[in-house]
Amino acid sequence: MNPRLRALQPYPFERLNALLGDCTPADRPPINLGIGEPRHATPPVIRDTLAGNLDGLGGYAATGGTPALRQTICAWIQRRFGIADGALEPDQHVLPVAGTREALFAIAQTILSGEPGARVLMPNPCYQIYEGAALMAGAAPWYLATTAASGYIPDLDAVPEGVWQACELVYICSPGNPTGAVLPAAWQRQLIALADRFDFVIASDECYSELYPDEDHPPTGLLEVCAAMGRTDFRRCLAFHSLSKRSNAPGLRSGFVAGDAGLLRAFLQYRTYQGCAMPLQTQAASRAAWEDEAHVVHNRARYRGKFDRALATLTPALDVDRPDAGFYLWPRTPIDDVTFARALYEQENVRVLPGSYLSREVDGVNPGAGHVRMALVAEEAECDEAMQRIRRFVENLKT
Repeated sequence: MNPRLRALQPYPFERLNALLGDCTPADRPPINLGIGEPRHATPPVIRDTLAGNLDGLGGYAATGGTPALRQTICAWIQRRFGIADGALEPDQHVLPVAGTREALFAIAQTILSGEPGARVLMPNPCYQIYEGAALMAGAAPWYLATTAASGYIPDLDAVPEGVWQACELVYICSPGNPTGAVLPAAWQRQLIALADRFDFVIASDECYSELYPDEDHPPTGLLEVCAAMGRTDFRRCLAFHSLSKRSNAPGLRSGFVAGDAGLLRAFLQYRTYQGCAMPLQTQAASRAAWEDEAHVVHNRARYRGKFDRALATLTPALDVDRPDAGFYLWPRTPIDDVTFARALYEQENVRVLPGSYLSREVDGVNPGAGHVRMALVAEEAECDEAMQRIRRFVENLKT
């Protein structure tokens, strides 16, 4: 047995199930805001294209994907991030993947040297896949706290030089999970400069980038920053995108990684051995999704409405802000976050995820403590009902 498996911590939802396992919830219909699984309907353009291409079941797919899919992805990146035509070569700068979770984990296995003392930096709190990927590749995680005091943006200047020297990979997430914070272009330029100085790779998880409140101000992406710097080789930079959140298609398991051509050649080699080629019918459906923006605009409008109503309901009772983007609320809790989550489930049959379960304690401080994550993924009526129950629960705490 691989001894590194022993270093992996229980997944947050395992911990939540254990926390609530002996509870008797209130006699009301259950509402789950704990897991970030989109529950809006998958658009017909995806379903119909998938169903119309089932002949793809009869053939193996190449790990690198079809030229048509890579071309479609390049065109989408250029439109979305204002990158000049020709800056991205479909056969060099893009690789389809079976969802960002698979790719974010596997990229560490490709990039990291396995040398003793290697470091992987990541936000804290964060998506636990980053930590698991580092540990399974034999590296030590270094946690970058994201707190309200810093606008949930990591402080790069607080990282000791010795840590930068040992760093081989930095995971970033923008918009952030769970905070919803968008990393400013200036911050990303600073990180790129550090990558050049200390020779590490940046893996930018941008799977929430298409869920934002203002149609005129989409979140900035890593490749967009590179292009604006004239860095059209995208050296040391990789951006990860998914159809799960953008297109309400988590079961499609479809995304891509784009950026540094040399890194992608190595990643393709690794994935060829891993055996995770995207099925041909999935590639056809993915092309249809990346080519259509109408369903994405509609999806954003639905989330915008849910956030408007949720904040109107919760703000009088709970310390909560509108996130920059994404579909999570990250409120401060008036009591311990774990106690809050358990009591809310018992009294209102609403599941939320304790923020401390998404974070690691460093120097006695867990930056996720005192927060809970609420995923506004359910249908509107269910989300509205959940907000009413949460407000009632919080107001009862104060009496």
